[in-house]
Amino acid sequence: MDHSDHDGMTTGRLEAFSDGVFAIIITITVFELKIPSDTSFAALASLAPFFIAYLISFQTVGAYWNNHHHLLRTTTHVSTGMMWANLNLLFWLSFIPFTTGWLGANHGGAWPTALYAAVLFASAFSYTILQYVVILHSEHRNEIFAELNKSKKGLLSLFCYLLAILSAFIHPVISDIAIGIVALLWFIPDSRIAKFIS
Repeated sequence: MDHSDHDGMTTGRLEAFSDGVFAIIITITVFELKIPSDTSFAALASLAPFFIAYLISFQTVGAYWNNHHHLLRTTTHVSTGMMWANLNLLFWLSFIPFTTGWLGANHGGAWPTALYAAVLFASAFSYTILQYVVILHSEHRNEIFAELNKSKKGLLSLFCYLLAILSAFIHPVISDIAIGIVALLWFIPDSRIAKFIS
């Protein structure tokens, strides 16, 4: 059901636009997966680094999509700040196809790893901003903030991504582990605010 603000914008309209961007991001990302040049298993196996990067990227975008859906259901108001915060999140997520392709083709490279981690960090930080702006307009804002404060997954994710950026220039395997930890943390999408959906 769409929820309107004073200017006629609805959370349903904002969500529909965002859903379209999420779908495009996933579609473009999978297009980076190149068809093997021959029929040998070795040719298929050579795609393993990209497939792993794609798997992480797909899970990441999927988690954002799920959490974004629940987040927008906590309010009936759409502010200008909320729209800009939402665009900021989508802006950073839109870099995932490029960074996934670069990392997949150059696994272990310092700059591809650092840029991939940086985009993930920027996306996570942007979602934190959007989450704060949206919840400010919720009638259950105090209860939701209290619920979110019970878990530090968001802060831990930002720390892991920052560690991944710095580790890329020391030992990229550390970056891979840090990014993998975040993917596991959010493998089951956040359900802390689901009880406050209006």
